Amino acid sequence: MVNAATIGELTARLKAEAAQHGFVACGVAAARDDPLVGRRLDEWLGDGCHGTMEWMEARSDVRRGPNAMWPAAKSVIALGMSYAPTHDPLALEAHPDKARISVYAQGRDYHDTLKKRLKALARWLVAERPEAELKVFVDTAPVMEKPLGQAAGIGWQGKHTNLVSRDHGSWLFLGAIYTTLELAPDAPHDDRCGSCNACQAACPTDAFPAPYRLDAGRCISYLTIEHKGPIAEEFRKALGNRIYGCDDCLAVCPWNKFAEAAQAHRDFLPREELLAPPLARLLELDDAGFRALFSGSPIKRIGRNRFVRNCLYAAGNSGDASLLAQVELLLGDPDPVVAEAADWAADRLKANP
Repeated sequence: MVNAATIGELTARLKAEAAQHGFVACGVAAARDDPLVGRRLDEWLGDGCHGTMEWMEARSDVRRGPNAMWPAAKSVIALGMSYAPTHDPLALEAHPDKARISVYAQGRDYHDTLKKRLKALARWLVAERPEAELKVFVDTAPVMEKPLGQAAGIGWQGKHTNLVSRDHGSWLFLGAIYTTLELAPDAPHDDRCGSCNACQAACPTDAFPAPYRLDAGRCISYLTIEHKGPIAEEFRKALGNRIYGCDDCLAVCPWNKFAEAAQAHRDFLPREELLAPPLARLLELDDAGFRALFSGSPIKRIGRNRFVRNCLYAAGNSGDASLLAQVELLLGDPDPVVAEAADWAADRLKANP
């Protein structure tokens, strides 16, 4: 039996090591399933708030907690890496001829960066305690990182449903390590949203039916990234010039005043060509051009057709008649969704010359 002092000392050294690997937040929670998390997940799925993300429902049985996935787990290490922006994420709203790309997608793919550093931290822990068994997760397994992050004390799940940190605001990429080791747990983080409803009020599509509850089917991030096929016309105007994701509910969070862009990992610093790309340039992309531009970027996963679909909606919202010629070139696109988006955009531009 390992005594409490030894467990506490190992946990402290683990957190110091995590900082060396670029994690600005590290906390520990006991690997226990929370019945409340499971009930909320069931309600959310039952109400169809996951849209067409069938994978959320397909593995909901193991998504409800660490022990549901891995009964042998005793501790969860919750980690956060900052991607705090160096610029105002909302500034491009005033420039409709430019494309707005979510802050998290302006640099390198966070999956690769986080997984590499989580594995390095896991190797350190195994070297310290060879009997340890570990599983590493970054957003690609049925793991509820946000409630786990709150249970481990690194932040709380805000009214916009994302994790909020007192030190890093809403700008944290999350990862988790499950382990059979007993580690010293941190106290769960209190909710610090109070009466603030800035994130709810900022949503362009009213995607929050209530605080702490997101209807993904109305969320611009879901619509521009996960949703296949045409986007419903009721949402197209609200997209504005957002072509990949949406930062509005995150950007208005008052806790962001404590976030320091200097702490953002260098991999997440924005590429110059993705800070304010002209729509005219993006509308020209064929499949090869799209792959070349977004090599190493999370944007690459949605493919050229869905990306150009989004750009066409933005073009239609821009009021920039100079884009009409490029839009009309896409009326005959082989992809029917792209062609339909071009038709919609052309009609909008002709109506507002």
